Amino acid sequence: MEFRPCIDIHNGRVKQIVGSSLQDAENAAEENFVAGQDAAYYAELYKCHKIKNGHIIMLNHVESSYYEATKVQALSALSVYPGGLQAGGGITPENAAQFLNAGASHVIVTSYVFRDGRINFENLDKLVKETGKEKLVLDLSCRIKNGDYHIVTDRWQKYTDVVLNKETLDELSSYCDEFLIHAVDVEGKAEGIEEDLVEILGNWNKIPITYAGGVHTFDDLRKLRELGHDKIHVTIGSALDLFGGTMKFEDVLSYVS
Repeated sequence: MEFRPCIDIHNGRVKQIVGSSLQDAENAAEENFVAGQDAAYYAELYKCHKIKNGHIIMLNHVESSYYEATKVQALSALSVYPGGLQAGGGITPENAAQFLNAGASHVIVTSYVFRDGRINFENLDKLVKETGKEKLVLDLSCRIKNGDYHIVTDRWQKYTDVVLNKETLDELSSYCDEFLIHAVDVEGKAEGIEEDLVEILGNWNKIPITYAGGVHTFDDLRKLRELGHDKIHVTIGSALDLFGGTMKFEDVLSYVS
């Protein structure tokens, strides 16, 4: 189990939001925290602590009037910590190289691969051809629908027909280096982890997985360690003191080291 930091960027600012509140219309989201520092500040902090494989997520649609400002923030963070951070948000075969060349260790992709409610293997093959399996992270962020965890796309706003289970993980693991999985229903709420989801991931665990969503106490980290068999990595957002929460950054690093 490792701590994987995050830099979430929305409307050109580093923020923590309630994941299920994100809407492309009017670039709206319920905000938990808006940083006074820019993305490069957090990248430098993570670099100083030698924490790798964190993720930068650009939360604006590529057609948003804020997208360029958000992208500038992401590229500045990558330039501060080349090779130390992953980048996601609107990644396609056409722009993946820009982020990799700017310093991203991996690019993170959901919406380009999951189209019309299903896995588009033609798009997935194009992406792997461009990035290589070793530089691709598939974001399988999900929400509960009819009792199952369904992968969601378009900044967590659209459900797919793809259920996150052992078969899906087996099938997609041959295309990527890691999975990033936000439990969207609890993302940004700091009310506890999705234990059933973590148990699914912990019982599979064939390639690295980073879980995000709901962590707000060290008891949550204990549960994550137990259910994930000490193999599932963790991101903490709104509950971390860096983003206005009560969990001290240094104490988290000590706990997961």
